[in-house]
Amino acid sequence: SAILKNCGAKMMVIIPEAKRFAQVLKAQVESMHTLATIEELTSGAAKYNKFTPAANDIAFLQYTSGSTGNPKGVMLTHANLLANVHALGEVVQVKSTDVIVSWLPLYHDMGLIGTWLSSLYYAAMLVVMSPLNFISRPQRWLWAIHRYRGTISAAPNFAYELCLKRLTDDDLQGLDLSSWRVACNGAEPVSPETVENFCRHFSKYGFKRETLMPVYGLAECSVGLALPPLDRGPLIDKINREVFVNTGHAIPSTEVDERVLRFVACGRPLPGHEVRIVDNAGRELPERYEGKLHFRGPSATSGYYHNIEDTRQLFDGDWLDSGDMAYIAGGDIFITGRKKDIIIRAGRNIYPQELEEAVGKIAGIRKGNVVVFAAKDTVNQTEKLVVMAETREENPGKLNALREEINTLAMDLLGTAADEVVLALPGTVLKTSSGKIRRAGNRALFESGRIGRGYKALWWQIVCLTASGIGPELRR
Repeated sequence: SAILKNCGAKMMVIIPEAKRFAQVLKAQVESMHTLATIEELTSGAAKYNKFTPAANDIAFLQYTSGSTGNPKGVMLTHANLLANVHALGEVVQVKSTDVIVSWLPLYHDMGLIGTWLSSLYYAAMLVVMSPLNFISRPQRWLWAIHRYRGTISAAPNFAYELCLKRLTDDDLQGLDLSSWRVACNGAEPVSPETVENFCRHFSKYGFKRETLMPVYGLAECSVGLALPPLDRGPLIDKINREVFVNTGHAIPSTEVDERVLRFVACGRPLPGHEVRIVDNAGRELPERYEGKLHFRGPSATSGYYHNIEDTRQLFDGDWLDSGDMAYIAGGDIFITGRKKDIIIRAGRNIYPQELEEAVGKIAGIRKGNVVVFAAKDTVNQTEKLVVMAETREENPGKLNALREEINTLAMDLLGTAADEVVLALPGTVLKTSSGKIRRAGNRALFESGRIGRGYKALWWQIVCLTASGIGPELRR
């Protein structure tokens, strides 16, 4: 109801099955006066005012995913959306002969703007499947590309990883991915390991390395801000860990052990858009120095709806603060983490994603379901480093061994052990609709004391409930 109250919603379009739930919401939102189904709108049973928009009118409010805090309504105009779709298509060279394949939900920006609106703009064929169909059987995504000779398809990193983990050669016998020319990987941190493994493993099915395009975007820039050049393939930067965590200087390294950090290039700014890297005082930094990523361009929002304070913090002159930390090398942007997520300990920067990925490789830990954050220590009035990881293991001795292995890994990577290692039930770690870890939400969950008491995230309960209705007739 918080989102409905923020936007002052007057009408809610629903499906008949959700009417009772919608009535509960309606009672909590003073501005709302109408609940209507699609049938009621098209038949004229529900009354509404028709509106002819101008380019600078708000097309919709895109509420941020809440991965670091409470969702905020990003104001996007028709001009913003058209500028973004046009710029994305210019880089990818979209044509009406392209076939776009997507399982992404239409309530998420990559699915709504990056696929659906783009397909309309370029008059390209769009093949849509349910997200639940993909999650229950990931091979359906790849077989849809095969069957319809898909040329463009995008997904978050976890989708590529899911294909690696869940699919066997028997699932993919006869698969041909040679038509796939643009495979965007974005909407969450891009894993160097996933990128390399996916390209290597699926090459035998016709997938070309130059097809994979790690990308970067954010709600405040409609959806996309940076893409790599077409047909280049992914670039992975190996840098000296010790120098970087202490100084922020990304010095290239040829080492191959824990002394190296790896970041994936997320490309270059879209045509007509600009980025810069600045320090905390707003001074622009040279190449290979980490700082705050600022951007500007025709896709950028004018602010958050009914939120003056957060809008003020978003802008530095005509530049917008992405909230991400990054460095630039050779014209490419390398995202190092969310500004609010980086943990400072004994003068060193700790990057949660690195430890999360490493812990996810431990046998017995559910990869992609690990979160690292700093939480309040109410005893010492300081912050403590917490690692929360999902596992199906129940044996007390094996659980203790997992905790020891996680702390040994933390010492090797970060030079410090975790203050607390929480091994939780599957489905506990909170994520956004696109699969991003909700660090602030998980921190709040931990601090509330609810971890380890049979609690399962609401999103997981909903997925399980819905997936239970998928019939056995749904094949590849």
